[in-house]
Amino acid sequence: MELEKTWADIISTVEFNHTGELLATGDKGGRVVIFQREQESKNQVHRRGEYNVYSTFQSHEPEFDYLKSLEIEEKINKIRWLPQQNAAYFLLSTNDKTVKLWKVSERDKRPEGYNLKDEEGRLRDPATITTLRVPVLRPMDLMVEATPRRVFANAHTYHINSISVNSDYETYMSADDLRINLWNFEITNQSFNIVDIKPANMEELTEVITAAEFHPHHCNSFVYSSSKGTIRLCDMRASALCDRHSKFFEEPEDPSNRSFFSEIISSISDVKFSHSGRYIMTRDYLTVKVWDLNMENRPIETYQVHDYLRSKLCSLYENDCIFDKFECVWNGSDSVIMTGSYNNFFRMFDRNTKRDVTLEASRENSKPRAILKPRKVCVGGKRRKDEISVDSLDFSKKILHTAWHPSENIIAVAATNNLYIFQDKVN
Repeated sequence: MELEKTWADIISTVEFNHTGELLATGDKGGRVVIFQREQESKNQVHRRGEYNVYSTFQSHEPEFDYLKSLEIEEKINKIRWLPQQNAAYFLLSTNDKTVKLWKVSERDKRPEGYNLKDEEGRLRDPATITTLRVPVLRPMDLMVEATPRRVFANAHTYHINSISVNSDYETYMSADDLRINLWNFEITNQSFNIVDIKPANMEELTEVITAAEFHPHHCNSFVYSSSKGTIRLCDMRASALCDRHSKFFEEPEDPSNRSFFSEIISSISDVKFSHSGRYIMTRDYLTVKVWDLNMENRPIETYQVHDYLRSKLCSLYENDCIFDKFECVWNGSDSVIMTGSYNNFFRMFDRNTKRDVTLEASRENSKPRAILKPRKVCVGGKRRKDEISVDSLDFSKKILHTAWHPSENIIAVAATNNLYIFQDKVN
């Protein structure tokens, strides 16, 4: 599947809901597009897995902060689904400053036969009413409505980079560069500040928060990562303000790899708990690391995403690509991890077999039922026919946002302003 659009439609976040039946994308224009999975029909068995547009709505509008003379972009930074409790769906979406809770519901019946109104909705003269009617529900074309149920605003001085729903489903957190706030879904005018790393003197600022996430099962635990390449696990039972971490994960730097760019490329752009809650995965510029919660001094696994770029860091710094924030995702069983790269490449690493593959999300591969061929990048020397030279990689084509279906091998890959959905080959 592919969506061809303009700048405002550059996809900025992708997220499956808890069943995988719905897939939401947010874009730079402040819109949320929800795709729904096709139900399997007896005639077309292979169509199961195709996703079609279910609902589109404007989540955020551009705003202007008059006190600070700052424009607030409408771009959707993150979307997080709540587990489904009834026929309606609920999701959180956020831009740089404001989080909104949206209800997405279906309507396929409308009431008719009012006593005080005519069929057009105009009020009738009571003197003309001679009989009493019981209104009835009549079938109508299916309508999907998105309505904002809560707006959580005015709590962040800096740009929000993460939102995460707690496993108690009563609270969620929102994180910006220097603070993390805890919200109750029912209360919009007050939040609790649970992390604050802002120094008294801003000139002493040495690191910022880059991502944060709640533990999938323990409602008291959460992690946050920093621009210094460290991860802190915090326990809200210890104190109201989690300024003292319970665990601190950091890998000692290899002195032989030290360079001018070391600090920039060690900044963590994404952190994700495994579904089991036992592991944490982090993504920095060149690698994906898997950490065991019981071992803080080094990761148990390190995967090189695009190590061939190590010699290109100077030019990547000059064109600002070195500051790109790549995300990473687990598959449903935590056995495979996926993350993006340049040239519309994305990488998969099998944790059991230690095999990895580079795939490409491109026009040629977007034909229905086309099989993705593994790609290889060649660094100098002789280039084979099926390899691509590191010098001919297109750095404007980058895959920052990906999502994996919670239980099946279906993946969604956002390649700038195109959305690709791939699934495992079905015999």
